[in-house]
Amino acid sequence: MPRRQLGRQLRDLRNRAKMTTRIAAERLEWSEAKIWRIETGQTSLRSFDVEAMCKIYGAPGDLVAPLTALAKETKARGWWSVYGDVIADGFEVYIGLEEAAQRLISYENELIPGLLQTEGYTRALLSAARQELSAHEIDRRVEFRKTRQTMLTRDEAPLRLDVVIGEEALARRIGSHEVHVEQLDHLLALSEVSTVRIRVVPTASGYHDGLHADRFVMLEFPQTGTDGKVEPPVVYLETFTGSVYLDKEAEIAKYRRAFEGIEAVAVDARQGIELARTRSA
Repeated sequence: MPRRQLGRQLRDLRNRAKMTTRIAAERLEWSEAKIWRIETGQTSLRSFDVEAMCKIYGAPGDLVAPLTALAKETKARGWWSVYGDVIADGFEVYIGLEEAAQRLISYENELIPGLLQTEGYTRALLSAARQELSAHEIDRRVEFRKTRQTMLTRDEAPLRLDVVIGEEALARRIGSHEVHVEQLDHLLALSEVSTVRIRVVPTASGYHDGLHADRFVMLEFPQTGTDGKVEPPVVYLETFTGSVYLDKEAEIAKYRRAFEGIEAVAVDARQGIELARTRSA
């Protein structure tokens, strides 16, 4: 999150200076690719580099110190760094955003979302999808996921989760019958948590916007940057070949409309789970 905040503010300064990335790169004697990585929050920064950027962008003097302080935070390591051996390349970016988020809006049509999975479901899924993993590697991944899930119940600023799940994902049996029943019961219990809202899209609902949008996560943040602005939301898409992050206003608006359309045909968790139980009986 510090990287994202710093990158956004440096990009705003460059735009206000009416300077292209090419010109900025030439003056700093960097590559355009480096400017792009900085502005998209993909790399940490030294205070010296931030001072140099502020100088060529003509940043107000009272903004330089907060930005250089933010640069120091970009080198901080999160709790997830100890799980570096099991986190997929690039996924640590998402985990950092998830950790900083105030609210997570999600639509999932294939599997139970990771934050809502039981240990048995996670183990069964990993055993089926990643047959090359050793028992130890599966244990590490289960431990990592369970640690992530504590964000929903932590004492200070728990993550608010607003998720819609396709009935197909609930009916799909991952693991044994006992694992499946336990997972459905777990979802019912979580739906009673004040910060968690779970709804289900019945298979018989017909057309809804999720058919086009596919699975996605939108993260909303409480933090404000040194410029006093609330950090804008980001949409995360996990594809077969990699991760995609969207943060343009038009993109965010499009996914908000899609979620509204999905919500319009969704039912509450208990009704949706009973439908899934009947279907898989």
